[in-house]
Amino acid sequence: MFRPFALFVGLRYTGARARNSFISVITLISALGLMLGVAVLITVLSVMNGFDRELQTRILGMVTHLSVHGREPVTDWQALADKVRDYPGVEAAAPFIKLEGMLTYEGNVAGVLVNGIEPEAEKDVSIVDEMMWDGDLQALQPGEFGIVLGYALARKLGAETGDKITLVLPEASVSPAGVMPRFKRFTVVGRFRARAEVDSLYAYVANEDAARLERQPGTVEGIHLRLTDLFAAPEIGWQLQQALGPDYYTSDWTRSHGNLFQAIKMEKSMMTLLLSFIVAVAAFNIISSQVMLVTEKRGNIAVLRTLGASPGTIMRIFMVQGTVIGLAGTFLGTVLGVLLATNVSEVAAWVEATFNTRLFDAYFVNYLPSQLKWSDVTAIVGIAMLISFSATLYPSWRASRVRPAEALRYE
Repeated sequence: MFRPFALFVGLRYTGARARNSFISVITLISALGLMLGVAVLITVLSVMNGFDRELQTRILGMVTHLSVHGREPVTDWQALADKVRDYPGVEAAAPFIKLEGMLTYEGNVAGVLVNGIEPEAEKDVSIVDEMMWDGDLQALQPGEFGIVLGYALARKLGAETGDKITLVLPEASVSPAGVMPRFKRFTVVGRFRARAEVDSLYAYVANEDAARLERQPGTVEGIHLRLTDLFAAPEIGWQLQQALGPDYYTSDWTRSHGNLFQAIKMEKSMMTLLLSFIVAVAAFNIISSQVMLVTEKRGNIAVLRTLGASPGTIMRIFMVQGTVIGLAGTFLGTVLGVLLATNVSEVAAWVEATFNTRLFDAYFVNYLPSQLKWSDVTAIVGIAMLISFSATLYPSWRASRVRPAEALRYE
């Protein structure tokens, strides 16, 4: 029957001003520390989720989930694609040829990875068609030697859509003038912008044009596959390699970008662990403020005990106080964290514009992504409340052990 009474007294003590202002300061610091910890945890996890999302949508949307390579040039890629499409987990297939070289335009030079593609089929395995900045991927027609450049690559070269650029291949050819590198003029028919590192590395040409450059017309290097579950790529790749035989081999995205994905996953776990210590420090502040409050309120506790309050009631009174501090800090931190998480990209862009600096050029995306997951928010709030509630147990237990006679002896 003392539970409503414990709640009333606990809330009254929480709102009352302590005689010792230092205790009030410690209590305020406890709530602010908890608020900061919760807000930072929500914001950082949202940014980690954003990087994870960008990796899966932008990077892995442009990079193939799984590739089947022929040990010799593949002459009938449609037959190979039909055979592979029937395999469980494979959604689509498209042919490819890969070339490495240099692009030159008006004295500017840049290394490039040229992808020979069939535009219609490529739309099924890649998002490059959705990332077009200008021009059209369908303009890559065989025999016209058109090329689609990444936005950053085009800017580095200073090339615009409609300009003619030169592709230099690392294969030398003998001519009457001596040994000369192979080169070919291409017309820029479009630019794509994925806002990722592929913008500065990739270019696309028609498959037939790439085959002519390799002097193997009518063939492709292999086929790209899009999978239902990209994380199953290593397993499906191994099974396909066994099924197709020694004339083919497979490679998947985990070989080129798997370490990046694992690094983000590990960094998210470590950041969660490290930032949780902020909440733990706030919990220790709650303990210290509550212990000091118990010491200050010994006389009040003794009076309540003489009026018939049980040790359990006294314990619940101080548990209410600590829980209210935890609730206040957690609620404010959640509101602040959600606001930061949903606006952190704009804040980062404002910082870059204000201080004229680039914060994310070293990363695989050139802006700060964020994805708020309410499951993370719920977990953080639950952990913060559990820690703050646990921090009230020891001070409350000490308060329940106060002996009225000893406490009132010097009052």
